[in-house]
Amino acid sequence: MKNLSVYMLKISLSLLITFSAFSCAEKEKQEAGPQEITVVNVEQKDVPIYHEFVGQVYGSSDIPIRARVSGFLEGVHFDEGRKVNKGQLLYTIDPEPFQAQVAGSESQLAEAKTGLAKAKSDLDRIEPLAKINAVSKSDLDAAVAAYDASLAYVDAMKANLHYSKINLGYCWMKSPLNGVIGKTQARIGEFVGKEPNPVILNTISTIDTVRVEFFLTESNYIKLAREYEQMINDKTISSEREKATLSLILADGSKFKYPGYVNFINREVDPQTGSLLVESVFPNPDRLLKPGQYAKVVVKMTEVEGALLIPQRCISELQGQYSVFVVNSDNIVNSIQVEVGEQIGDMQIISSGISPNDKVIIDALQKVRSGLEIIPKVIEFESKSKSQY
Repeated sequence: MKNLSVYMLKISLSLLITFSAFSCAEKEKQEAGPQEITVVNVEQKDVPIYHEFVGQVYGSSDIPIRARVSGFLEGVHFDEGRKVNKGQLLYTIDPEPFQAQVAGSESQLAEAKTGLAKAKSDLDRIEPLAKINAVSKSDLDAAVAAYDASLAYVDAMKANLHYSKINLGYCWMKSPLNGVIGKTQARIGEFVGKEPNPVILNTISTIDTVRVEFFLTESNYIKLAREYEQMINDKTISSEREKATLSLILADGSKFKYPGYVNFINREVDPQTGSLLVESVFPNPDRLLKPGQYAKVVVKMTEVEGALLIPQRCISELQGQYSVFVVNSDNIVNSIQVEVGEQIGDMQIISSGISPNDKVIIDALQKVRSGLEIIPKVIEFESKSKSQY
């Protein structure tokens, strides 16, 4: 029993010492006064809102080089990946079979012309005799019909010869335009021009100007269309190109130095994806962009006038509700619920809940609470996310 009393006494003394130490610490904390906490002023300015869309690059012209006749490839007359000029010889196909067809067509034409000459001679002999009734009317009709048939046959043989010469001409494949040619799909000795052999042998692209195709969602299209309509009504913009100035972000994250514009918007929304094809045009004098590349097309969707901006790290989020700590004129902290808008890098647009003159706590969010008095230290926040637009 005596031991139990001693034990209880020790516990009581321990609790008394702990309570006394806590009270002293709390007293010292109170005597120390309000803490200095860093805050930032709410920034107000006009903020453009940009959206990024994944686009694919095409040449302003991408012309496939097709084998229009079948045969063995005899020659490749260009350097792959290099510039070619309009009319430059690219490929040759073995012409012998087509030269033989031309020779056969010429022979048939000569035979037809001989038949025509005979038919004309017969008609010239029978016509005078028919006038004096020396031959029957049926003989004259037969001679006229034979002449007309021979004339038509000559025309048919001329057309056949012309067709044979066209096919022979297809054996020499030339560039239809100035541009850059790609990798050849067939080599010397291959049979080309008929599936499964190569039919499209190459592609020539004009890349001084390129097309970039991307897709807008239906909602983004409606938002963009309304914005541009408002800008036209306000006479902010005056032409299609001014209306659709675009930027391009390349695969390495750099911004393409030439702005582009919308060339056309497709007439319909794809019902399966709910998206709309948009084609934009960008100058490419340095030929940096190549067909097939992917890049991000940056579109200015709208501009928020007088937007309220604070650093994103000032905001606390709990179950979808956003709040910030605002310091009033008496240096008292208040937790304010806010509605957030677009995030611009490491800055956040606040749609409602704060005013332009408010001071918002940026550091030590875990140490403050509503009703706490502090000494606000105003700092200027330097955004680390630099806009590429």
